[in-house]
Amino acid sequence: FFVLGLDRYLRLEALKENHEALRNFVDTRWWAPALFVLLYAVIVAFSIPLAAIMTPSAGLLFGVVEGSIYSVVGATLGATGIFLVAKYALGDFLREKAGPFIKKLEAGFREDAFSYLMVLRCVPLVPCWVVNLVPAFLGVKLVTFMITTFVGSIPGAIVYATVGASFSSLIAQGEDLTLQGALTPQVIGALVGLALQSCVPIVY
Repeated sequence: FFVLGLDRYLRLEALKENHEALRNFVDTRWWAPALFVLLYAVIVAFSIPLAAIMTPSAGLLFGVVEGSIYSVVGATLGATGIFLVAKYALGDFLREKAGPFIKKLEAGFREDAFSYLMVLRCVPLVPCWVVNLVPAFLGVKLVTFMITTFVGSIPGAIVYATVGASFSSLIAQGEDLTLQGALTPQVIGALVGLALQSCVPIVY
């Protein structure tokens, strides 16, 4: 993906340059949300580290509520895809890639897969791609995986979508798009809320 230079189309600079065209595309095509969800799912399924750009983009193009929903659905579908591939198709190959993470996480999954997965989704203790792979090797049920992925992705999606929604004012003022530049009082409040929420599983 990066060797082919495709990442240049999924950067904040590209989002600013093509903002009007993208908004027009979204406003005139009813299937634009489905296309976004599909693209998000592919990015997650192939473990391309661009989710932090995709979710703010969703907030900018669709608004906080719809953008959060589309991002969570896309993330859940993509994670489920790699979970199923790891479980049934490329298990040995991907198990090798996961390496020592399997033993480190095994005890938690054996004890209470639902709670443990929820903690890992809410708090970035290990890389996201690892959380998508390891449960498949440890016998976690598909339903448990999907529910925890969906629910656990919601807080972060809302925060990033809120950041993205505030990009409109930055674009109107001709300023550069940065995640830091979008830290309005509302966004800071959302981040504080997410931080407090993240403390719950740590205390648990």
